[in-house]
Parts: sequence; structure tokens; C-alpha cells
Amino acid sequence: MTSTDASLAVYDAIIIGAGQGGGPLATALARAGRKTALIEREHVGGTCINTGCTPTKTMIASARVAYLVRRAASYGVRLPEGEVQVEMGTVRQRKRAIVESFRQGSERRIREAAGLDLLKGEAYFVAPKELEVRLADGALRRLRAETIVIDVGARSARPRLAGLESVPALDSTSVMELDSLPSHLLIIGGGYVGLEFGQMFRRFGSRVTLVHRGKQLLAREDEDVAEAVAQILREDGVELLLESTPQRVEQDPDGQLRLSVTTPQGERQVSASHLLLATGRQPNTDTLNLEACGVHTDERGHILVNERLETSVAGIYAIGDARVGPAFTHISYDDFRILRTNLLEGGQASTRDRLVPYTIFIDPQLGRIGLTEAEARASGRRIRVAKMPMSAVARALEVDEARGFMKAIVEAESGQILGAAILGIEGGEIMAMLELAMLGQLPYTVLRDAIFAHPTLSEALNNLFSSFADER
Repeated sequence: MTSTDASLAVYDAIIIGAGQGGGPLATALARAGRKTALIEREHVGGTCINTGCTPTKTMIASARVAYLVRRAASYGVRLPEGEVQVEMGTVRQRKRAIVESFRQGSERRIREAAGLDLLKGEAYFVAPKELEVRLADGALRRLRAETIVIDVGARSARPRLAGLESVPALDSTSVMELDSLPSHLLIIGGGYVGLEFGQMFRRFGSRVTLVHRGKQLLAREDEDVAEAVAQILREDGVELLLESTPQRVEQDPDGQLRLSVTTPQGERQVSASHLLLATGRQPNTDTLNLEACGVHTDERGHILVNERLETSVAGIYAIGDARVGPAFTHISYDDFRILRTNLLEGGQASTRDRLVPYTIFIDPQLGRIGLTEAEARASGRRIRVAKMPMSAVARALEVDEARGFMKAIVEAESGQILGAAILGIEGGEIMAMLELAMLGQLPYTVLRDAIFAHPTLSEALNNLFSSFADER
């Protein structure tokens, strides 16, 4: 490390946050000979490994086992009499062990990278290219670099709700630390976080009520997709209160929580043992003192970037959930690839026209890619819509999970696939096949006429693309 004086450490690059983009970028820069500092205030790996994808999907897997055990008789498997018993302490320990394994692996790779300093502490700007870091032991370090990348992630947001400050409330992190099963879990929010936890805890054995302001769940999805998701959750026993606005929450002397809700049918009181807030996330940019460096944000604190992920200050970049844009782990990793290409390889990579796939891990899954039907129609294109129920898929029937449907949007003139929603068993994997076709600019006829192994889920694409509604 070079230094202009005893108090200022000068690096080639500084990364704030060791998330799914920041960690790989720091090691790539260091391996390329750039002296790099990586600052992390809590856990290496970011939201995904520690409080997001890894722990939630681990617990969803446990919930699916409980679901299948209850359905064992329909597969011809008889179990001893008695209710399914879910040990939340064991579920939690399994989740913790997997998280710790992933976290340790990520931190080990960072610490082994030559030319990379990992600093554990809180960073904030004191000048356009200078940071101060308060280390975990209280010591202060001052750092400077011409290239700075902000990857500080986001955290659960708290809604404005009367009485909330006086009652215990869970978020997407703390709900995974419960060591006993809620008798009744009340969820505010109908996005993917609320849906995944709602179905999970219902399968564990909790009564679940979900309150959502919107007319439909998953506001960005087509109406038919959202309604099918709602039907699946209702079949699993989740109570849905749509077009419903929470007004006030309070706690009774016996510990029960009571939420006042305005519904289309009038005012309602919902009592529950636990409350989960699933009303979105907010970026962790409020402690960075961005005013000192001139980086601009939107009204919610998300950092504004151009298509090359550069902020309003040359040489300062933002990636992952801290910047404006889709908040998914795989998008954060693609942000890393863009910066690696541009900073180390002299490339011109950008976010322009990139496809944004995602999977909502309800069961069955919802895999999404490209345009929805509503978006395609709004664009003025002439389209064809291919749609087929999962009950027409042999493999889905064989494993007795035939809920949902496949839906693809195709441009009428070119035959190019514009988007798809796969609500069905392993919907995320089938969606990925359609994404590959879109990336390769293959017309739908290639999938319609391809030979896929039987019996697999992928062979359903033959029939899907023979199931068009009238051209519109």
C-alpha cells in the first residue's frame, strides 16, 4: 500500500460492501494487480448468502418436505397416525449451518486474494474520493482511491402504520430466527417475500393471513398469472385479504396482536400471534454521507447510475440493490461482470437491453423472463399468446404437481419469443430454457419442433408452442 501521509491510505480501488457483486469485483481487481480495499460492516456475502436467497430457500425446502409428508397417502405411502411435527429449532439450525458454510467459503476466497485488504467496519465519505472507516474495534482509517464502487445492499423497510412502534414485528431476517412455530402469522405485503414466507409457514403448520393493498398479488405480473398464484396459496390454506389497507396495530394484554384493516367489505380486526412486515426494502445508503462526494440518489435513497453503472461522480460506481434497478442477486453479479469488463478489459459493457429473469420460490415456482402480455400489448406489437395448463404436462401429472400454467408471448411477424411466465413445478428451470432461446434469437418454432427427452418438463415446450390463441 502506498500512502501520501501517515493517516491516509491510498488504493487503486475501494469497494464498499462485500455482496454478490462487490466481493467478486474486489478479488478480480486485486488479481489484475490493482491494490484494492474491500469494506464490509457485517457479513461477507451480502443479503443473498446471509439473509436472502440461501437461508430462505433452505427453509422453503424444509417446508416442502412437511407438505409432501402430509400428502403421502395420495402417493400410496402410509405413515403412522399423528400430526406432522415441525421442529423449528432444527429447521433454523439447518439454515444457519448452510449459511455459515457459504459465508466462510466467500470470506476465505477474499482473504486469500493477494493485494486485497478486507476491512470490517462502517464506511462513509468525507470527500469525493476519500472515505473514513470506523473499524469494529473503534479505530478510524482514512482511505482514498480514484475508483470507488458502492455495493451496500438494502434492508427491510418499515411501513407507516399507527401503533407499529409499540408492538413486536418481524422482518424477512428475524422471522427466520424463530425457534417456535407461530400459531397465527399475519403478513403485511403481497410481493415475493410475503408470498414465500406465507406459504412456507402455512406448510410448517401456522395459520397465515396475508394483507395486501393492491387488487392483485405481484403487481407487475399479468392478471391471469397473479390470480393463479392467489389460487395456489388459497388451496394451501393461506388467507388473502386483497385491496385491504392496514390502519392500526396494537397488542392485547395477553400478547395477541390485533390489526385493524379496511377491506372491500368494510372494517375488520385480525388477531394473530406474530406480525411479519413484507412491504419492500430500502437501500443502505443513508449512512454513507453521500453529500460529501456529490453522488445523487432518488427520493428513496437508491443511487442514480447510467447504463455503465457510473454515478453522477466520475470514477464512483454503484451496483446491486443500492442503485436504481432490479434487485436480484443474479443482476448484482451481472453488475460485477459489467464493471470487470469495463475497468479491467477496456470494454463497453452496459445494462442496456439486458434480460432480467427471476423466479419466485413459491411451490410450484413462478419463473419470469422478458415482457408480460400487458407490456407487449402496450408496446404496440402484434403478438401471439401461447398458453397451456400444467395439467397437460405428463411429467407434472406423474409427480402429482399439476397446478399452474405455461405462458409465452411471441411477436407475430418474426416468431421471436418476447417473454414468458412459467407457473409450475420447476418453473424457474423451464423459464431459463426460454431465456436461452431469447438470447440466441431463436424463433419459437425451434422449441416447438425440437426433440426433448421423454418424460421431462422441457418436452412440454413442444405442446406449449402449438397452443396459440388467435393472433392479435
